[in-house]
Amino acid sequence: MGILTVLWEKWAEFKRDFFKITLAAMISPLMYLLIFGLGIQATSHGEPYLNYLIPGIVAMSTMTGSFGAVAQNMSVQRLYEKALDQVMISPTPLWQFIVGQILGGALRGMYSACIILLLTMPVRTGLIFNGLSFLILFLNGMVFATMALVLSFLAKSYSDAPRYNAYIIVPMSFLCNTFFSVEQMPSGFRQFVGALPLSQTSSMIRGISSGVKQSPVGIVVLLIYQIVFSMLAVLFIYRKKNL
Repeated sequence: MGILTVLWEKWAEFKRDFFKITLAAMISPLMYLLIFGLGIQATSHGEPYLNYLIPGIVAMSTMTGSFGAVAQNMSVQRLYEKALDQVMISPTPLWQFIVGQILGGALRGMYSACIILLLTMPVRTGLIFNGLSFLILFLNGMVFATMALVLSFLAKSYSDAPRYNAYIIVPMSFLCNTFFSVEQMPSGFRQFVGALPLSQTSSMIRGISSGVKQSPVGIVVLLIYQIVFSMLAVLFIYRKKNL
């Protein structure tokens, strides 16, 4: 019941700010597509660069949408509205609150990805997006929603949320196999960036969209990230409850 309550809150917030959320999900990815995809007439791996770019932009949208849906709101609720304190003294199990926040953030990320897919639908690229693609995108959204939840527990002020975005989300957006392949990076740094969740997601989505059979290793990596960040979220929220 607690999970449904949190999801209902997210749904009410989504309906209230529908146009703001939709515009925010559209503008940056659309600019990337126009500038890099249409403005730069090039090829990548023997295909039009746009075919390489679209899967990366879709994967990036799940990251930014999921992270943004949780990080800032949770920071405000915890630091100023004291909503987290009210949850802790309520009969709602804390694990249900955590799961609800993660699922709500992941769904917001999926909405952002679907917006990009709709915008690129008129462009006949021949890319394939199937059920496995959406499963991977949803899992990626869960990872970054959980990461945002953990960071919101660590935030000391409202201004910390934008800083986390600048320190984590922006570098990943440009480095993690979105606009160019990690294969071009120096050894060592290449392996580090390649192991990040967005790199794994972009690689898998790009492979599926090209009709290449994917290894389950990428999904295992995302699941490991999900488990680690979920354990941290549970640790932080129960530690706060016991203070």
